[in-house]
Amino acid sequence: MLPSENRLRRRQDFATAVKRGRRAGRPLLVVHLNRDGQPQGPVDRNSDSRPHVAEGLPSARAGFVVSKAVGPAVVRNLVKRRLRHLVRDRLSRLPEGSLIVVRALPPAGAATYLELEQDLDAALRRLLRSEPTGSAPTGAGR
Repeated sequence: MLPSENRLRRRQDFATAVKRGRRAGRPLLVVHLNRDGQPQGPVDRNSDSRPHVAEGLPSARAGFVVSKAVGPAVVRNLVKRRLRHLVRDRLSRLPEGSLIVVRALPPAGAATYLELEQDLDAALRRLLRSEPTGSAPTGAGR
């Protein structure tokens, strides 16, 4: 289980990670990582978007997207559970305050735990490599 303070719940946080973060695609999944993790746009001061987080930089937070194209509900839930477990063990490698969204592709429904692990690790290695200065975010110029 992923601790509450490490979960992405709000649509705005998912959108920030996907639109402003870097992307690494693999055959089974696509991983979006936003290192700054600060939401864009107005913030509602009355609603606490990150419960259980102390002042300062929040810990890394993760969200998952597993569409119906992956398979029936039983398969989608299995893929989500596997991905949550894999990401939970890797959150400590991510910079504080970062947002990560893992989107499962249709072949993930037939993949083994080990195959998901290998694709996730390869995507994270690519995303966590140091960026050259002045590089444009993924999706720029489209």
